[in-house]
Amino acid sequence: MNKSIRNIFKFAAIGFSIIFLASCTSNSIESNKEEKKMTVTSSGIVNGVIEDKYGKRGTQFTENGMPNYSLPLKIENAPEGTKTFAIFLEDKDAIPVAGFSWIHWVVANIETNDIPENASLLQKNEFVQGRNSWSSSLLGSDALSVEESSMYGGMAPPNAEHRYEIHVYALSDELDLENGFYANELFEKMRGKVLDSTTIAGTYKN
Repeated sequence: MNKSIRNIFKFAAIGFSIIFLASCTSNSIESNKEEKKMTVTSSGIVNGVIEDKYGKRGTQFTENGMPNYSLPLKIENAPEGTKTFAIFLEDKDAIPVAGFSWIHWVVANIETNDIPENASLLQKNEFVQGRNSWSSSLLGSDALSVEESSMYGGMAPPNAEHRYEIHVYALSDELDLENGFYANELFEKMRGKVLDSTTIAGTYKN
C-alpha cells in the first residue's frame, strides 16, 4: 500500500472518530435534558404519607371547621421561559363517597418555586386561589362560602385511607383569574401555556 492510500485511510479514520465523538456528546446532552424534567417534592410527605398537621388531625381550621394548614412544596428544574406555576390538589378516592374527585386546593400565578407551609393563608396576597369542593352546592346547607373555600382545604377522608395527588404546572405567562375561580376556569386559561407538568402523591389515614 503506497503512502497516499495510507494517508487516505488515516484521514478517514480521524474523520470517523470526530463524528463518533460528536454523536456521543450529542447523546449525552440529550440524556442530561431528559434527566432535568421538572419535579415537585414536599417535606410534608414522608415515605408517601402526608403528615397529620396538613389535614383533619391538624390544629388550624377555618371558622366552620375546614383544615387549612397547607403543605410546603418545592419545584425544581422548571423549563426555561416559566413565568408562573399553578397547583391542583385532588382526591380521586373521594369519588365513591362524594360522587366526584374532591378538590382540595387550586392555585394560580405562583411566582416562586419554593412554597412554604401555610402559604395558602400567610401568602394569600401573592397568588390567586380558586374555590375547593367545600363550596360544592351538593353539600347543601353545609357548603362553605366562596371566601372561606377559596384556599387550601386539608385532608379529611371520611371512610378510609385516601391518596391525594398534587399536580403542578409550569406556565409561560400569568393567568387572568381572580380569587374564587372554578377549577375548570383554571384549565381553560392554561390552554397553550403549559410548558411542563409533574405530580406528587401522598396518603392520609381516616
